[in-house]
Amino acid sequence: MNTKMELITISEASKWATDLLNKNVTTSNISYLIQYGRVRKYTQDGITKISKNELDQYYQSFLGKREIDWKASLGEDVNWTLSFDYLKEADTTKHVHRLHPYKGKFIPQLVEYFIDSHTDQFKKEVYFKPGDIILDPFCGSGTTLVQANELEIHAIGIDISTFNALISNIKIEKHNLIDIQKEIVRITKALKVFLSSLNIPEFEQNLLQALNKFNNENFPAHEYKFKVQRGQINQDKYGAEKEKEIIPKYFDLVKKYGIKLKQEKNHSFLDKWYLNPVRQEIDLVIELVNQIEDPATKRVIQVILSRTIRSCRATTHADLGTLVDPVSAIYYCAKHGKICKPLFSILSWWERYSKDTLERLRRFDKLRTKTYQYCLTGDSTNINIVDQLNIDQPSLAEIVKTKKINGIFSSPPYIGLIDYHEQHAYAYELFGFPRQDEFEIGAMNRGQGKEARESYVQGISNVLSNCKKFFADDYSVFLVANDKYNIYPVIAERAGMRIANQFKRPVLNRTERDKAAYSEIIFHLKSK
Repeated sequence: MNTKMELITISEASKWATDLLNKNVTTSNISYLIQYGRVRKYTQDGITKISKNELDQYYQSFLGKREIDWKASLGEDVNWTLSFDYLKEADTTKHVHRLHPYKGKFIPQLVEYFIDSHTDQFKKEVYFKPGDIILDPFCGSGTTLVQANELEIHAIGIDISTFNALISNIKIEKHNLIDIQKEIVRITKALKVFLSSLNIPEFEQNLLQALNKFNNENFPAHEYKFKVQRGQINQDKYGAEKEKEIIPKYFDLVKKYGIKLKQEKNHSFLDKWYLNPVRQEIDLVIELVNQIEDPATKRVIQVILSRTIRSCRATTHADLGTLVDPVSAIYYCAKHGKICKPLFSILSWWERYSKDTLERLRRFDKLRTKTYQYCLTGDSTNINIVDQLNIDQPSLAEIVKTKKINGIFSSPPYIGLIDYHEQHAYAYELFGFPRQDEFEIGAMNRGQGKEARESYVQGISNVLSNCKKFFADDYSVFLVANDKYNIYPVIAERAGMRIANQFKRPVLNRTERDKAAYSEIIFHLKSK
């Protein structure tokens, strides 16, 4: 051990950091830093100690400053343990959690924290244990179901969206990976043959060569971005000028290879947001998917196709999340600082997502426990959970009848924020799934006004009241929400519950465009 290093106890570190930051730093705060490797743990005479210098370096670092700044902005009651700032993206999107994009989902570690029976120095209370049954009445993409499986907890999901239920169940089902691989190979082979008949590969090769040459000359990566960041180049003006300069070359290639860009119709989502060559490939693949005999395999391939075509919409890279206007030509891309092109084929994304899906399903298979999880398609305000499980998942129904449900972990929709059906409009149209937009609670088209808030309060309280019929006596309900209108106390009251506790969580990673300090509340509801 370095004798020159000044080591201090956790208690001493708490007092020292409190003086340094002029704010209360608890021993739990210090222990958190040790547990997640922010500072190293030393043992001296059987006592845990840390280096004062390393602690000082942490508080001067990016992560340390962010914690201080965010608490200053959001309040000292922020529970920084629930920030999960030590995680990498690969941790928060592990195995099947990234089978398909989904707006508004929480990270799996948040679920783990509250439903894992392991008790540590930060979480003194155990809410659920292996063998319990947990419910997510706003199941979304199935995060709660997957984590319940990992932790040997039975779980039931409910979602009004047919597509959401499909995604959730694909994640937790046991699959015939050999049959899935066989169908992927069959479809990929047919797609390549079809693609070559459209002259797309040769067209794209020549287009990419022209774009690479033009971008290297006019948008030299480091030099161009350096000048843009320092205001030496107005990228909007310069980008528009260069786009106009290269556009004739693009249309010359389109004419040379006989590429039909736009579809004749513009009535549906698939008509509007896909170039004609892409739409032709989509139609081919869906025909091949419909030929799959095994229903379970077919469902997996549907999810792969859905994920693929979501990435192939005819929009700019900057507008992928919002879909402003369809594009059918090359364009200046502010996101990448060069001229980019729309997609003319689904092949590369299809191959990438097919491989990724199989790998993620294999990884989860190694973690899978012998418990039951299933997402029901239905309205959580009135569904009879046991009756529906008797039809869809009888084995889980029997467990519910015997043990009853121990509680909820869920994130209800936020008021007027996300259109949960429209975000997957392409999938509903492609697979012919029924849409039930009118039953969404907090639908975006209703806004956030007084009437919308009242409807939301009644909707969420109705869900809790209905689900409560199937609960064990000593239940725990956890709801993740951003309660800027202070309506969850009213919701709890109407549902005959009380707010036993609440945890204010900083949300560190939201969107590329919004990095402002932001928090959400995890409400813990119990019986009155």
